[in-house]
Amino acid sequence: MRSIWNGAISFGLVSIPIKLVNATENHAISFRQIHTADGGRIRYRKVCELDGEEVGSAEIGKGYEEADGSVIPITDEDLATLPLPTAKTIEIVTFVPAAQIDPLQMDAAYYLAANGVPAAKPYTLLREALKRSDRVAIAKFALRGRERLGMLRVVDDVIAMHGLLWPDEIRAPEGVAPETKVTIREAELDLADALMATLGEVEVASLHDDYRTAVEAMLAAKSESGEAVTPAQAPETSGNAQVIDLMAALEKSVRAAKASRGETAEPESDSDSDSETATEAEVTPIRRPAARKNAPKTAAAPKAATGKKSTAASPTAKKASATSTTKATKSTSKTTAKAPAKTPAKTAKATTKATTKAATKATSTPKKAAPRGRTSA
Repeated sequence: MRSIWNGAISFGLVSIPIKLVNATENHAISFRQIHTADGGRIRYRKVCELDGEEVGSAEIGKGYEEADGSVIPITDEDLATLPLPTAKTIEIVTFVPAAQIDPLQMDAAYYLAANGVPAAKPYTLLREALKRSDRVAIAKFALRGRERLGMLRVVDDVIAMHGLLWPDEIRAPEGVAPETKVTIREAELDLADALMATLGEVEVASLHDDYRTAVEAMLAAKSESGEAVTPAQAPETSGNAQVIDLMAALEKSVRAAKASRGETAEPESDSDSDSETATEAEVTPIRRPAARKNAPKTAAAPKAATGKKSTAASPTAKKASATSTTKATKSTSKTTAKAPAKTPAKTAKATTKATTKAATKATSTPKKAAPRGRTSA
């Protein structure tokens, strides 16, 4: 397993070089947001509120917003000057019974691995001491630019560390318990005890995620039935196209790294104050889907309904009017094929108006008309 942090355990005057490895992983199935019309990906871009310009990660920094809305800029240099004695050390501060730790404080879990042959002896010493004392060690450590609280305990032959929330981060359960007075009889408690004994016979290791199994089966069925949609290749654009692809690759790499480490509940910081404690993400170039050959052409817009022809031309201009109207119809057909189809009512109205205008012009001076509407044959 890949280590995400290198340091040492400070056990009094004993220093144990160790590597930090994630003890959990996330198997949840994640979905992407798509455009339902064509299956294209929906992406989020970081835009400055002041100028409306898209901003690259190299131009993004930190800032603290005060109550009045003003922002105090914070740089990595500012954070690097702060005292952080546990930046590279898991400092054990006390040993307490395991029952004294509130499960509400439990956070992410890690395995501590001995880093090198010289670390094997002190590592084993601490492990056996924890076993014999039947206690857990409470320690302070720093990860991703902030100091945290941890609990060390033995799992099989490995020392595991659980991240703990600070005591002031646990909210008091005020107003959560029922306020109505309820009386529980002994017979009801006996039935509850019997039910608990029955459910207690189930082995926790045999439990699994039924919902995930159902989602996987649904996805497999849709894939086999041909319901999978291959989105068309997005048109190449200049400017920020390469930045967008790089950001997508970085986001995908970070999500994959977090999933492999089981840290879905813990947000990644934008930039760490200690570069040595940060997890490096491997960037994989995005491969655009190849354009499908013999792809069906987009169907032309449906023909709009037309209205009746209404003209007021004199008999002497019928021939010129008919010729002008025919040319106008051909020109209108070409224009209509390119433009979106209108509603029947609007088309009929526009056709009548255009035909009347064409006929009037043809009567006075025969010219080529170019109305926007269509006439019925």
